[in-house]
Amino acid sequence: MKAAVMEQIGAPLAIREVNIGEPGPHEVRVRTAAVGLCHSDLHMLHGIYPLPLPAVLGHEVSGVVEAVGSQVSGLRAGDHVVGCLSVYCGHCKICSAGHQVLCQNPDVKLPPGKADRLRLAGNPDQLVSQVFNLSGFAEQILVHENALVKIRDDMPLDRAALLGCAVITGTGAVFHSAKVQPGSTVVVVGCGGIGLSVINGAAIAGAARIIAVDRLPSKLEMARQFGATDVVDASQGDAVAQVMSLTNGGVEFAFECIGLKETAEQCYAMLAPAGVATVIGLFRPDAKIELPALDFLREKRIQGSMMGSNRLSLDIPRLVEFYMQGRLRLDELISQRISLDNINEGFNAMQSGSVARCVVTFPGVGGM
Repeated sequence: MKAAVMEQIGAPLAIREVNIGEPGPHEVRVRTAAVGLCHSDLHMLHGIYPLPLPAVLGHEVSGVVEAVGSQVSGLRAGDHVVGCLSVYCGHCKICSAGHQVLCQNPDVKLPPGKADRLRLAGNPDQLVSQVFNLSGFAEQILVHENALVKIRDDMPLDRAALLGCAVITGTGAVFHSAKVQPGSTVVVVGCGGIGLSVINGAAIAGAARIIAVDRLPSKLEMARQFGATDVVDASQGDAVAQVMSLTNGGVEFAFECIGLKETAEQCYAMLAPAGVATVIGLFRPDAKIELPALDFLREKRIQGSMMGSNRLSLDIPRLVEFYMQGRLRLDELISQRISLDNINEGFNAMQSGSVARCVVTFPGVGGM
């Protein structure tokens, strides 16, 4: 099969022929229909999060099941599925406590370089790292069954791919991590794919006021389409002061969607007493956040959110229903559809800030 392979840090991805294995116990092989480009992939391309090379990135993926291994239940050839990096075992202590997204069982959540599923064609001794247990920048994926969720066949697969990362992360942070209440006030700092999904989720949850903060006017305009009631251009003065003025003292819920020390601290500063700041953005491994200690006496809280604290087998089908009802905005989230051969141009567009989400599509799969 053809795959976009990361061979060097900072270098463009190379289109290579890669061999994929047959499904083993609890494994499923999927023909890829679409895969989104995510900033997490970009961080790895830049070497911020090192991994064994060569490797195939890509984790925001959808497709059609081709084959299933022994002991697989609930999936069969022909099923339309969405993949998610929060694969879980379902029986460890963490899963049993209801935190499947945090499962670290090495039987299912293998670190890059451990899964023997991909090898370079023409060099069978060269293992190719499977990243996030998915490696969606390829014509096929071979994954554990708990990394996949079956969806209804009439859901467009190019839009469904976005559910596996940006959308489940953003909406899940609203529904599960922060538990936004109807009528509440919300601020969202960073209006990329995840930030726009937070805004959309807050609107679905019934937030009365949703303030979008970004430095790019084009992204602020998109934020209004996704449900923002107010926008703040962070390039024009103190964003915290502007939010405090708009809300007469701060918001009940703040969401950081970039992964920067400055914006995380700003989110905390934008809170009203007893407010909650939820950090979603992916930080550099050495990043640290500083907060004023006295604010804790006002019962202001800050928390993290991993992939929206999701329960993917429940959340993804529900998000599909929201889309089919016209409540979840996925059409507007896709700025570009490109082929696998043009994946490097897609990452260039992402770095320029000119797109919300760029999606690689594989024509002919699942009716696309």
